[in-house]
Amino acid sequence: MRTSRFTVVHDGEVSGAVAIQALVTGLATGAAYGLIALGFSIIHRLTRVLAFAHGDIVSGAVFVAVLVVIGTVPVAAPLGAGEAIALTVCALAAGAALSAGVYVLAVRPFRGDVLGWVAGGLAAGLLVRELLGLPFAQQAYALPDPLGSPPTIALGEVTVPVRALIVLAIGIAAGVLVERLLAVTGAGAVMRAVSDDREAAALLGVPTERVVIVAFLLAGALAGLAGLLIAPQSPIGLEDGVLLGLKGMAAALLGRLGSLRLAIAGGLAIGAVEGLILAAPSLGAQWADVLVLALLAVLAATRPRGLLA
Repeated sequence: MRTSRFTVVHDGEVSGAVAIQALVTGLATGAAYGLIALGFSIIHRLTRVLAFAHGDIVSGAVFVAVLVVIGTVPVAAPLGAGEAIALTVCALAAGAALSAGVYVLAVRPFRGDVLGWVAGGLAAGLLVRELLGLPFAQQAYALPDPLGSPPTIALGEVTVPVRALIVLAIGIAAGVLVERLLAVTGAGAVMRAVSDDREAAALLGVPTERVVIVAFLLAGALAGLAGLLIAPQSPIGLEDGVLLGLKGMAAALLGRLGSLRLAIAGGLAIGAVEGLILAAPSLGAQWADVLVLALLAVLAATRPRGLLA
C-alpha cells in the first residue's frame, strides 16, 4: 500500500530537508492514526473491549462513501465541491453505521466473554471486507481526494506538501475537539459515569446501552474521517484496513489504553517514526509496517493496558 516518497543524498544518507519533509508527512499520517486510536480508546473506556473490526471500518467507510457518491469504478480525479462534501458526509455516516452495527451484532451478544467478543470482532471485520469486496474486487484503488490537489510550498531547501499540513491540522483539530467535548460537556460526564461504574449509572437512570451505542457511533465517525485523510495518499484496498487498525491499536497502547489525549499523541508519534523510516534508504517502506507491528506485539505482550498504565 505504501511506497517511499522521498529522495536521498549520496552514501545512503538522508538530507536534513528530506528528513523534515518526511517528518511533516509522517505527522500528517500520524494525525489520522490518532483518530483511529481515539476510537479504540473511546470504545475501550465504556466496554473494556478492543474493537478488532475498527480497522475494517476505516477502509469500509471510505469504500461505502465512494460506492454511494462515485460508483464502483473510482479514479483519482478531481471532485467538485458538492461531490467532496457528499463523500465526506457519507464516509462519516458509513463509519458510524458500520461501528454501531458491529457493536449490536458482534460485541453486545458476547460482552463478558473475551473469546466471544474477540471472535465476533474479527468475524465482523471479515464480513465488512467480503461484502464490500463484491463491488470492489481489485486489490487496490486510487481514490479521489476530497481535499483536491493542494500544491507544495518551499521553505528554503524544504519542500512541504500543503495537503500534509491540511491533514495534520484536520486530524489534530478533530481529535482535540472530541477530547475536549468529552471532558467538559454533560454528555462526556455521562460517558465517564458509565465507564466508571455501569451498574451504578444505570441505577441513577442513565440509559447505559444508549450511551455505549453513541460511543460506537462516534468512534465510527472518527474512523471514517481517518480513512478519508489516509486513503488518497496511495492506492488502497479493503485489506489495508486491517493494517490501519493495528497501527491505531498500537497508538492507543503507546500511551494508556482509554486515554484520549495519549491516543492522539501516540498516533502522531507512530506517524513521525514511520515517516522517518520511509525516508531512510537503509530501511525504507518494507520496514515501516514491520516495526510498528513489532511495537504492537511487544506492547500487547508486556503492557496490555498501555505503556504508561
